[in-house]
Amino acid sequence: MTSRTGFFVLSGVLLLVALLCVGEGVQLVATGKPLGIGIGICAFVIPVIGVWFLRQTVRFGRASEQLARELEAEGGLPVDELKRTSGGRIDRASADAVFARRQAEAEDAPGDWRVWFRLAVAYADAGDTPRARKTMQHAIKLHSTEPARSNA
Repeated sequence: MTSRTGFFVLSGVLLLVALLCVGEGVQLVATGKPLGIGIGICAFVIPVIGVWFLRQTVRFGRASEQLARELEAEGGLPVDELKRTSGGRIDRASADAVFARRQAEAEDAPGDWRVWFRLAVAYADAGDTPRARKTMQHAIKLHSTEPARSNA
C-alpha cells in the first residue's frame, strides 16, 4: 500500500469515527444528566481536533507537493545520490555526508526555500522525520513570503 493510499484510508476511518463520536455525543447530551452532558461535549470536541489535524496534514502535503513541482520545473530537485545496502536500506555514512552538504547550503543561503526543501529531504533520508517536517514547513513559509517572479 502506498503512503497516499494509506493516508486516504486512514482519513476515511478518521471521518467515520468522527461521525460516530458526534452521534454518541448527541445521545449522551440527550440524557440530560450532568455526567452524560459533560462526556457528550467531549465527544464533540475530539472529532474537531481530529479533523483540524487532518486539515493541517492535507495543507502541508499540498504545499510540499507544490514546492516539489516548482523545484522539478527549475531542475533543482535533489538527485538520489545515496549509497544503499544490499537490502536496499540507505547507508548511514552516505546519508550523513549528503546531510552535511545540504546543511552547509542552508547556512549559506538562509532565505532560499530551495535549499531548505533539499535539507528537509536530507533529514528524511537520514531518518529524522520530525526535523524533516519542521524544515519543510520552514521552506513552505519562505516560499509563501518570496516575492512573485515576473516572466519578463
